Amino acid sequence: MSKSPSFSIIIANYNYGQYVGDAIESALMQDWASKEIIVIDDGSTDESINTIKKFGNNVLGFFTKNQGQREANNLGFSMSSGDIIIFLDSDDILIKGALREIASVWHAGVSKIQVLVQRTDAKGRPVGAIMPRIRSGITPQEIQKQAWLYLDYPSPPGSGNAWSREFLTKIFPLDSKFDSSTDTSCIAMAPYYGDIVTIDRPLVLYRTHGRNDSNLSNGKENYNREVVRAFHRLYAVQCACLDTGHPLPKYKVLFKNSHLLQLRIASMRLTPTKHSLPGDSLKKAFYDSFKIFLFSKKRRSLFDGMILIWSILVIILPIFLAERMIEFRFSRRILECTILND
Repeated sequence: MSKSPSFSIIIANYNYGQYVGDAIESALMQDWASKEIIVIDDGSTDESINTIKKFGNNVLGFFTKNQGQREANNLGFSMSSGDIIIFLDSDDILIKGALREIASVWHAGVSKIQVLVQRTDAKGRPVGAIMPRIRSGITPQEIQKQAWLYLDYPSPPGSGNAWSREFLTKIFPLDSKFDSSTDTSCIAMAPYYGDIVTIDRPLVLYRTHGRNDSNLSNGKENYNREVVRAFHRLYAVQCACLDTGHPLPKYKVLFKNSHLLQLRIASMRLTPTKHSLPGDSLKKAFYDSFKIFLFSKKRRSLFDGMILIWSILVIILPIFLAERMIEFRFSRRILECTILND
């Protein structure tokens, strides 16, 4: 780019009054002059509004009725002007210098820059591993290839992504046919509109506190929710392919994804009557476990073997043992594994 890029940091908040102040402060503290912080409060009923108003004119605040994250981010993007957009979750924190590092690798043709995130506890103290697991030096071409094969690729959650305005302008506003979580669609569509550049070090603190959307163990129905999100991801990719001239992915590609395989199995064991993937069954998942392991074009690893064994055991074991294995697999202790497509 011929000039230093400007940033818009959009913070959508709903009832995270105890955290949103930290998120705003982390954005304000970034050593980058050309930035704006836009905060959308989505109808909070806690102390959030007072916390946001304390920042005065340092942030551009909007206070709306509750409509969900997608609509809040639609509004935030419509009010933004930056070359680079970060949708910062209101319970997450940007590490000092994050904007400068992102700007240092930005160039024309990029749809997003992704960074690693460090999990913390509710008080912001680092705990556990950095996520996602991602190979150092992965290229945009490798990411695009994996996205085309599996509709998925190693990506951090929402706050770990910095989006090109040029890319987002082509897909926003997101309507109700897209997932309620903004990052589901943006992450899925980004490889079809440009390069994805990876900074393989943590620049975001990802707070875990029990209320996170990614904490699947909060309820048995959450696994089927993630299966439904796979439908939304497929729809988003099909929209991107129609817009960019790429071949449309077929429905069967969903059965090639090893992470979705694990969610399918968990959904069918825990909430079989609500499982919402047409044509799916535990018998199919059993055979898919072997097909994914044996016929993947990737080099096999110890982690792949563990997933194969886990899948088979959860399918065949009595439900009380299967529940234990599902809880362990998707517990926050190993959450970093659930962000990665294998």
